Parts: sequence; C-alpha cells; structure tokens
Amino acid sequence: DRVTGTLAVGDLTGRTFSEDEIELTEAFANQAAVALEHARLLGEAERRTAELDATNQELEAFSYSVSHDLRAPLRGIDGFSQALMNEYSDVLDEQAQHYLERVRTGSERMGQLIDDLLALSQVTRGEMRRENVDLSDLARTIVTGLQERDPQRQVEFVIQDGVVLNGDTRLLRVALENLLGNAWKYTGKHDQARIEFGLTEDDGKRTCFIRDDGSGFDMAYADRLFGAFQRLHDASEFEGSGIGLATVQRIINRHGGRIWAESAVDEGATFFFTLH
Repeated sequence: DRVTGTLAVGDLTGRTFSEDEIELTEAFANQAAVALEHARLLGEAERRTAELDATNQELEAFSYSVSHDLRAPLRGIDGFSQALMNEYSDVLDEQAQHYLERVRTGSERMGQLIDDLLALSQVTRGEMRRENVDLSDLARTIVTGLQERDPQRQVEFVIQDGVVLNGDTRLLRVALENLLGNAWKYTGKHDQARIEFGLTEDDGKRTCFIRDDGSGFDMAYADRLFGAFQRLHDASEFEGSGIGLATVQRIINRHGGRIWAESAVDEGATFFFTLH
C-alpha cells in the first residue's frame, strides 16, 4: 500500500485509547487518505487537461498560420504556370505541356488541401452560436450546388422534411457539405445513384443519417475513418485530402454529439450523428 500521509492522535490526559476509538480513528484515516488521493488525481487530471488544451490551441494556431502563409507562394506557382500555358504553348513541345499540366494539377490539389486545413483549424476557433437549424433546408441547398456543378449525373436525392436540431448553423453547414459531398463523390462511378438524408428517433434519442449506395468501405478500417489525412481509398480512384471527415467529427464533438458509420465494400455507406 502507498503511504499518503501520517495522522497523529493524542490525549492530553494520557489515557489509553479503547479498541473502538482506535478502529474509528483508523477508519477516519483511511477515508482521509482516499479523499487526499482523489484530490491529487483530480489536480493531475486538471493539469494535464490544461496542458492538452494549450497544446491543441498551439497546433490550431500553427495550422492556421501555415495554411495562410502557403497561399502566397501557391498563387505565384498557379499564376506563372497558367501564364506559361497561355503565352508559350505554341513553342512548348508535348512533354513540356504535360509537365505544366502536372504543375497546375498539383497546385490545384495543394490549394484544396490548404482550404481543408483552414476549415479544420477554424471549426474549433470562436464561439458557437446555437439556434434551431433546419437541416433539411441546408441539405437541399447543398444538393442544389452539387447538381449544378455536375448536371450530367443521375442521382436521386431523398431528403426528409422538417429535420430541425439545435446547433451552430455555420458549423452544421460545413458538416453537411462534407458528408453529402462524400456521398456524391463515392457514388460517382455509378450510372445511377441514390443519396438519403433523414432522422430517426428512438426513446427520445434523435439520430441524423446520410446514406448512399456508393463504393462503401471495409469496416475493418473504420477506426481510421475520422483521422486527419486518413484515406480508405486510393487518391487516383477518388480525389480528396482526407481532412473532411476529421472536420465533421470535430464539429459534432463541439456540439457534444457523436458520429459513426456503417458500411460494406461496394454496398454503400451510412453515416450517423447525434447532437446534444
């Protein structure tokens, strides 16, 4: 047993303590030791939590700063490579033009990565402004944008009416953009696809879901799903930075909720989330 402290008890008259008094004193000493140990552990937990919060804040600030500072040189790369393509394409051979195309493709991907990093760093910055949010309306707005960008795709969207939850409108829009955008992306190899958004209620617990019939994923790797820069599909098959779902998880966590997914390879995926 670990010694927590020493308790000294005496009687000024010099009398001997009875067995009952000794047992009572020992019981008190044990309880005092337990209380002191709990206080020590609580203090240690608070200290570590404060250190973790400080570290996270530093990482968020670093991520924001790096992402912001990368924009200027990236604009130069993008601009000069575009100028080369426009003004010197007639004197560049096919291989040189191919190299320039690769430079431009790389700069575009880097730009998207920077945008995603900024989004990831910003979801934990600033105060949340909670209000009742019509997620059905948000979903319809996002879906309209997806369809306008690629009108040739045949995707049936089923959006449940009246899904209203309390949360931060800006953050929940980012979460739905990522989740619906993922469903759109991973159904891209299907001639026809179906994407659903809705709400289930069980014993007063409300759970939102986004379901698709796309490529799905192996549940054996589900623990990697929400990690930053983690991808379950090859980048050549489906583009992306691997930051979107990490951003969604942070948003759901800020709302005191939980997010998880169920899937099977080539059988689509369903993402569930709750808010508190």
